[in-house]
Amino acid sequence: MAKTLKSKQLTFSLPNKIGLLSDVAEAVAAAKVNIESICAYERGYGFFMMVVDDPAKAKKVLTRMGAKVHVEDVILLQLPNRVGQLEKVSKKISDAGINIIFLYGSPGKGKTGTLVIQTANNRKAMKLLEK
Repeated sequence: MAKTLKSKQLTFSLPNKIGLLSDVAEAVAAAKVNIESICAYERGYGFFMMVVDDPAKAKKVLTRMGAKVHVEDVILLQLPNRVGQLEKVSKKISDAGINIIFLYGSPGKGKTGTLVIQTANNRKAMKLLEK
């Protein structure tokens, strides 16, 4: 069905202020780390979920900024950028009795998009999604 990859996600929060996203992006870029996927939102604090090409280096930089960084396993799912793809993915996972903890992503460029997914059983979900 789709290409899946195991990856690591950094989850952290920092006190919110104007320019926080810019500060985080600048610090990560200065460390020569590429942000591959990001979800960021404000709820009194700035909350971030981020997939990068060098999690250890990014964690070190973000920790120096005062963040308590958690590293967790996620699935990167590359799938066609077409109507109904999210329905197929979510149905396959739910029909197997697996809870989706979170999902975010982007349709990307051209014909494929990438989703970042964490489930209650990533290993089983990856096997299902590769069929």
